[in-house]
Amino acid sequence: MLVPVILSGGSGSRLWPLSREYYPKQFQTLVSEKTMLQETVKRLDGLDAESPILVCNKEHRFIAAEQLRRVRAEGVTILLEPSSRNTAPAIALAALHAQRTRTDPLLLILAADHVIREQAAFRQAVENASILAEQNRLVTFGIAPTRPETGYGYIKKGAPLGPNGFEVAGFEEKPDREKAKGFLARGDYFWNSGMFVFRASAYLEELKNHEPAMLEACTQAIGSAQSDKDFLWINEEAFALCPSNSVDYAVMERTSSAAVVPLDAGWDDIGSWSALWEVKGKDDAGNVLQGDVLTIGSKNCLVRSESRLVALAGIEDLIVVETADAVLIADKKSDQRVKEIVEAIKAGGREEHLTHRRVYRPWGHYESIDFGVRDQVKRITVNPGARLSVQMHHHRAEHWVVVRGTAKIQKGDDITILSENQSTYIPLGEVHALENPGKIPLEIIEVQTGSYLGEDDIVRFDDRYGRS
Repeated sequence: MLVPVILSGGSGSRLWPLSREYYPKQFQTLVSEKTMLQETVKRLDGLDAESPILVCNKEHRFIAAEQLRRVRAEGVTILLEPSSRNTAPAIALAALHAQRTRTDPLLLILAADHVIREQAAFRQAVENASILAEQNRLVTFGIAPTRPETGYGYIKKGAPLGPNGFEVAGFEEKPDREKAKGFLARGDYFWNSGMFVFRASAYLEELKNHEPAMLEACTQAIGSAQSDKDFLWINEEAFALCPSNSVDYAVMERTSSAAVVPLDAGWDDIGSWSALWEVKGKDDAGNVLQGDVLTIGSKNCLVRSESRLVALAGIEDLIVVETADAVLIADKKSDQRVKEIVEAIKAGGREEHLTHRRVYRPWGHYESIDFGVRDQVKRITVNPGARLSVQMHHHRAEHWVVVRGTAKIQKGDDITILSENQSTYIPLGEVHALENPGKIPLEIIEVQTGSYLGEDDIVRFDDRYGRS
C-alpha cells in the first residue's frame, strides 16, 4: 500500500516577485499550462497508489482545493498546518494520519513544486525505492548532478544495496561553487531531491528516537484535529509546541537506515530563476521569454512580463521579471540572492513579499486597480455558482458596476439581479452579499470610499466557506 504525501508549505522566496507567501510557486504555471501542484498530482497517474494526502498552510487552503478540483483530483485529504514548522513535522502529521486510516502504509513523500519530465523513469524509481522501504529503509531519491549547483544539498553514495540503490555515506550542505565543482568531478555525489519513500512506522520510530518532543506535539495536534467538508484542521495550540526542523536534519542525517535510489527522470526543483531558465525552451539567442517582451541584441536572458511591455537591448545573462507591483532585475549568477531581497522587504515593513495585486479567495479573486487615501478601485471576479459572505463594513461604502455576467445582490432584505452595465450602491453599514448565479465568471468594478479601506474591515454574518 503506497500513500503519496504532497508537501505544499513552501513560500518559494527565490522566485520573487512571482512567488509570494500567500501565492507561492507551487500554485503557479511556471513550466506548463498546469500549476506545479497540479503537475505533481497528475504525476501519480500510473502508480499503484491510494489517494494522496496534501499538507499545506491554512492560508492556502482554498487555492489548493480549487486547483485540485480543476484537475479532478478526488479523494485527496488536505491537512492544514496552522503555522509553518518545516518538513519533518509536516511528514509526521501525514504519517500519523495515514496510520489512523490505514495499516502502516509506505509513504511516498513529494514536494508540490518540483518538475519531473520523464514519468516512466519516475515510476520505476518509486518501485525501486519501495523495495528498499519494505526492508525498513528510509529511502531518498538522488539526482545525478549536471552542473555545479550551489542551491541544492548533496548526498554521497555508499555501498550498493542490491540492484536498486545504495547506502548513504553522508549528506552535504549547500556548497559554494568550488566545492560543488568537486562533487561533480568525483561522480559519487547526488543532488538531494527532498523526496522519500518509507514506512509510516519507520519514520515515526526515528522521530521517537531523535525528536521525541516533535513526535509528541504532532501526536497531540493530529489527535485533536477538527474535520470539516474539505479540510482536516490541525490543532493550533498543540502544534505551536512543535519544534521546527527539516526531515534531513531531524531524521535522515541521524538514522542508520538511510538509503538512496538514483532518479534520472528530468528532475528539477525550480528553486531559482536560473533553474527555470535551464528547463524552459529558448529562442535562437538562448532567451526564455514570456508575456509582452521585446528583445534586441540580447541573449541568454529570462524575461517574464505579467502586465506591460518589457523591452531589452544589448543585455546578456539577466533575469528580468515584471509584475503589477514589482520588478526584479538580477544577474543569473546572483539569483540565489533574491531571497535576500525578500528579507530586506520584510525588514522594511513592506508587503510585496506577501501577496500580489491579484488576491485569490474561495469564490474567485480580486485585483487592486488604483487606490488613494480615501478611495480604492478593484476588479472582482466571482466564479460561476460562487458567493461572497453576507457582510458589512464599519468604515467604507461601495459602488459596484457589472462589466460581465450576472450579479445577484443582497442589500438588507432586498434581492436584486444586475446584468452588464448596471450598477448599485452599498452604503456604509449596510449588510450585503454578492453571488454569481450564472454559467460564466462575473466581473464587477468596485469603487470603495471611506476613512479606512483595509481588508480587515469585514464583519461576516454567514459564509459558505466557514470564515464567519
